[in-house]
Amino acid sequence: MTTRLLVTGAGGALGRHVRHGLKGCVEVLRLSDIADLAPAEDGEEVVRCDLADRQAVEDLARDCDTVLHLGAISVEADFDGLLQANILGTYNLYEAARKAGVRRIIFASTNHVTGFHRIGETLDHTSPRRPDSLYGVSKCFGEDLARLYFDKYGLETACLRIGSCFPEPKNRRMLFTWLSPRDFLSLVRSLLEAPAIGYLVLYGASANRRAWWSNAHADFLGWRPMDSSEPFRQAIERREPADVSKCQGGRLATVKTHAGD
Repeated sequence: MTTRLLVTGAGGALGRHVRHGLKGCVEVLRLSDIADLAPAEDGEEVVRCDLADRQAVEDLARDCDTVLHLGAISVEADFDGLLQANILGTYNLYEAARKAGVRRIIFASTNHVTGFHRIGETLDHTSPRRPDSLYGVSKCFGEDLARLYFDKYGLETACLRIGSCFPEPKNRRMLFTWLSPRDFLSLVRSLLEAPAIGYLVLYGASANRRAWWSNAHADFLGWRPMDSSEPFRQAIERREPADVSKCQGGRLATVKTHAGD
């Protein structure tokens, strides 16, 4: 059982699901965000931290054996913002984890690291990365950093390429990419409980009817998503015109201006 799980980005939507959904799965949840969080409850520690502050991150990771790294800018943004939050922050987190003797990190990557692959392709962990945005590029950096820290230091990482995690799918693209909060939490639990994962890349999506991504190589986890976007299909298709996107990244693969333009 995980003794102390550090959750970065605990104030975000995924972090809030984790805070309530992983109680009882770990002895202590150490919750962190750059913003204020609700006071700690039983089995919790709350620490405010800017991931760009290296010394603060070292203090944050101390005494933790596992990290769920959700802290990041999770949309397209200007490069300077991504540099601080997604690149420098991720480096600081990995270096602090190495020094603290953390055994495993679950890194919230994104499907946008492969967003320029065409709709109709089925991707897996061996498919070439084709980021559709600077945001996607920043997550490619995190995946490569994770590979380095496993090969050089033995720090295990699951790079979880999250699809679209919301209470329900919002548009036609999410009929393919939707990951329900319940399935997200069960996948995190599987990654926490697995005896060994090494360096693992996998996609996070529910059991949607038409799959873009395969996790066949990760069957050893025993994870089986319970939800599907299918019950939402008719309502979404009635209210939305047909999606003309040719790439899996959707809008991020078509917009040609950066966030700062």
